Amino acid sequence: MTRPIGRHGLSTWASLVLFALLFVRAAPASAAFDFNVLGERARLLAAGPYQPPTVSPNAKLAELSYDDYRDIRFRPQASWWRDAGLPFELQLFHVGNGYTSPVKLYEVVGGREQPLAAPKSAFDYGRAAPAMQGQNQAQIAGFRVHFPLNDLTYKDEVVVFQGASYLRAVGAGQHYGLSARGLAIDTVGGSGEEFPAFEAFWLERPAKGASSLVIHALLNSPRTTGAYRFVVRPGASTAIEVQARIFLRAPVATLGIAPLTSMFFYGENQPLAGDFRPEVHDSDGLQIETGDGEWLWRPLVNPKQSFTTSFAMQGLRGFGLMQRDRQFASYEDPEARYDQRPSVWTVPRGDWGPGRVELMQFHSPNETNDNVVAYWVPERLPAPGQPLDLAYTMHWQGQAQQRPPGAFTQQSRSGRSHAEPAADELQFNVDFTEGKPCKLPGDEPPAVVLTTGDNARRLLANAYRHPITKGWRMTLKVLRRDAQQPVELRAFLTCGPDVLTETWTYALPPQ
Repeated sequence: MTRPIGRHGLSTWASLVLFALLFVRAAPASAAFDFNVLGERARLLAAGPYQPPTVSPNAKLAELSYDDYRDIRFRPQASWWRDAGLPFELQLFHVGNGYTSPVKLYEVVGGREQPLAAPKSAFDYGRAAPAMQGQNQAQIAGFRVHFPLNDLTYKDEVVVFQGASYLRAVGAGQHYGLSARGLAIDTVGGSGEEFPAFEAFWLERPAKGASSLVIHALLNSPRTTGAYRFVVRPGASTAIEVQARIFLRAPVATLGIAPLTSMFFYGENQPLAGDFRPEVHDSDGLQIETGDGEWLWRPLVNPKQSFTTSFAMQGLRGFGLMQRDRQFASYEDPEARYDQRPSVWTVPRGDWGPGRVELMQFHSPNETNDNVVAYWVPERLPAPGQPLDLAYTMHWQGQAQQRPPGAFTQQSRSGRSHAEPAADELQFNVDFTEGKPCKLPGDEPPAVVLTTGDNARRLLANAYRHPITKGWRMTLKVLRRDAQQPVELRAFLTCGPDVLTETWTYALPPQ
């Protein structure tokens, strides 16, 4: 939320005039700019030694508490492009608290770049005002884009870029939830995760009546650089088209492409006693469409320790961290509105070749931590200095989201029923949607195709028509051989020779 002008007694008109005079700072003549120009800069940057991003010399900003930092509010009247009546507007985030490295901002008009800066008067500093004494220029840590998404008379936040290479977006009727990143390095493997950062942004001035906004970004880290182009198309499902040209400075253990970061605290498969809310999560599962056309669904968990699984394949058609359960009664949280958190479905543009989708989950004691990461890992990487060109589209979806063509999982529940389970016996009840009609002789139910892996033995697998939902309920019982090892289950339903459902694939962490 932004705070109206008035705390410092500055009139709206005076603020606008001062902002217009100071926003474009003195700079050399504008230079030609496009994605290829940025790509060449990323290549040259990769050829030299890594230089860490500049840290704000104002230590008082870094020392701000979380609440005092949140008291720094950008004045909406100072928004970029507001005075020109353009459909998109830009508002800024100030340096402070954990955001200590300023980013560089440029506007691109007519194919030429011009540096931009914001005066101190563009912000209401509130309780943080003492930290800015003696400093006349604001320091920018990121920005948010506004557009009339839900109402033609009001410009909502659509996308945010702030911190490392993180971004978040929403479609109509959605609340911010999971995040995307430009790149993930050694999230799993290596000697520790490396967080590349977008150090500079170029925003193309939109035309009047424009329905999309183009943003370029330069990524840098000790072992990578990259040129990025984002085309943001707000809507019921906000689409962000990404073009990336990545260069390695040095080899990496794991290069995560199109990473998504989310939160899973607990859910129907892992309830929490003592919390009045039935479920708390930004995403409830990982959805994948392989290059062979198989659809996979992996419910998320909150493990006791770090837990990594992956899906190797020869090609990828799409993957995403999804919030399938969109019923308010599943969450009962009128403030957080987990039922309105977006799903993100990522579709490669072009052939990404063989590789794997990797899912890393770690324990979170509460809902304030993002403890889920999913990304694509290419099987082959270029040599240092050679480009890796990739393109993909992220769809930030709400009620209408990507579904498999057949029946899909509505919920996964684990635990005992009326019968006392045997030692190390695991039971799962999985509900699928109705999908295609299944007519077998004698009203025979669909068959369950179950794979248990080496650490479990099948005890029971059946399916029957759910009398309430009219879909299918699959019940599985397996015996776990070693509680100190994970259990991997894969199951789907068939109707004669036809596959009826997506593949439900569950990974149970070690106990």
